[in-house]
Amino acid sequence: MPFYPPAWVPELPHDPPDTITIADFILDEHYGRHPLGYSKAPFTCGVTGKEYSALDVKDRVDFLARGLAQELGWKVNEGSEYDKVIGVYSLNTIDTLTLAWATHRIGGIQSPANAAYSVPELAYQLKDSGAKCVFTCVPLLKATLEAAEKVGIPKNRVYMLEMAPESIGGAKSPAGFKTVDQLIAEGMKCDRLEHLDWKEGDGAKKTAFLCYSSGTSGLPKGVMIAHRNVIANVMQIKYYEKPWRDTKMPFGTQSEYTDTLLGLLPLSHIYGLVVVAHVGAYRGDGCIVLPKFDFQQYLKTIERFRIATLYIVPPIIILMTKSKAMMDKFDLSCVESIFTGAAPLGQETADELQAQYPKWQIRQGYGLTETSTVVCSTASTDIWFGSSGSLLPSVEARLVDFEGNEITGYDQPGELLVKAPSIVLGYLHNPAATKETFVDGYMRTGDEAVIRRCPHSGNEHIFIVDRIKELIKVKGMQVAPAELEAHLLTSPLVNDCAVIPVPDDKAGEVPKAFVVKSPGVGLEESDAVIKRKIAKHVEEHKAKHKWLAGGIEFIDVVPKSPSGKILRRLLRDKEKETRRKAGARM
Repeated sequence: MPFYPPAWVPELPHDPPDTITIADFILDEHYGRHPLGYSKAPFTCGVTGKEYSALDVKDRVDFLARGLAQELGWKVNEGSEYDKVIGVYSLNTIDTLTLAWATHRIGGIQSPANAAYSVPELAYQLKDSGAKCVFTCVPLLKATLEAAEKVGIPKNRVYMLEMAPESIGGAKSPAGFKTVDQLIAEGMKCDRLEHLDWKEGDGAKKTAFLCYSSGTSGLPKGVMIAHRNVIANVMQIKYYEKPWRDTKMPFGTQSEYTDTLLGLLPLSHIYGLVVVAHVGAYRGDGCIVLPKFDFQQYLKTIERFRIATLYIVPPIIILMTKSKAMMDKFDLSCVESIFTGAAPLGQETADELQAQYPKWQIRQGYGLTETSTVVCSTASTDIWFGSSGSLLPSVEARLVDFEGNEITGYDQPGELLVKAPSIVLGYLHNPAATKETFVDGYMRTGDEAVIRRCPHSGNEHIFIVDRIKELIKVKGMQVAPAELEAHLLTSPLVNDCAVIPVPDDKAGEVPKAFVVKSPGVGLEESDAVIKRKIAKHVEEHKAKHKWLAGGIEFIDVVPKSPSGKILRRLLRDKEKETRRKAGARM
């Protein structure tokens, strides 16, 4: 049977519009957006305090769109969005979304890349997405130039998103690379752009973002996120949380509540991109942007800007529970709510943090890049630790067992399938994966879930039990075992291999490799030396979160099915038994 949001969840007041861009939805007041003049500055630098008002941001988007169109020779209503792909490989800046919305204004696509990517990984995304140019920042410029050269992007099509010199050791953007501010200045001298000539339904068909998500096999896949997908999820989150936010305003007040949010999460990740940046701007909230995580800077920023809502991930929460002495040095009385996602937060960790800060609301959400983020979320009035909360408006969910039979009751695990207006268009250049994942209007999440009734409220809550897709989540970032396996097999030391996740207190999970050594290897060197060489083979080519931090174990044979599929579950069971005997966490 299908599952729906609880009765208390408001319905969307209207269908998400499908004739406008994300930029129009966020920056025009015709679609329920908090009035620009009464909004907080959408993005403030957490290092320097530099910011632009909501009205200023709207102007900067307009001028930057004009500047980009002139610089790149793009016409608003000529060509498809795939002729106007802009790659972004940068740490967070206060202009990251200004660039995205300007790209949308000229009918283009932004493809944000993980700032932790290696040069080969960045080059792959730039080539696969068809990026015509790339924006970066000073710390990542060298890697960007190397990747751009590999895929044929000329040096004059590399641009700079400027960061506060204080956050990068005093460095400034080097000469010879145009910055966003320079493009805006050029755009101010250009004529106003014509409007996009969109017909009904175009917003639901045209791609706005190409975010790359690791699948269960092969290299990361480009997820085609339509304008209406993001618009829908912004509306879903807004109206799901509206009853609680309405209680924040004094009785009789007509205006809506605005919040101050932490903008630490990478804006290349769907969580930070939609839940923090887009939802926050639409609701008139202020987002305090940090370029990277430094624990002391993180706490100092919360205290300085009196941040009320922390959007973070479980590894940061674990660090907080283990660092109370450091936490006590800062005034965190402004904090009211913690929202965590990207990886499950264990009940024990939530209990520990709650014991330290009894007044904090600790909430959790669940979603995927393929759902343009949130599917379900903890309501502030219905918190149940371990749960990922209840379904958002306009979301329908089903559970099916491994034979494909529908599960109709509670407390029975099955694969979670979801249907919502935020479900994306599919995977770029990968019709087979699209057909496998998006079936009859539903998205197969690949995650095993259980639906339970809360004993206190009676509302249905979703618990994510396991990942059927076998992805490894390292600090909320996806790692595909097959990608690492394919790379390990390029080493002359490795005859066969399999990669599984193992628990880690700081990262949540890390990859561990089971390796069958090549014949003849080990006759002259110790196992420790061979393991180090194999680990280095990964470290020289992959981002740090993909390194084999869980270790390497030699085995005689990798267990496989008759069809050749690696039976990773057998290796996970073996690892659990080893850890159980050793008394380690499982």
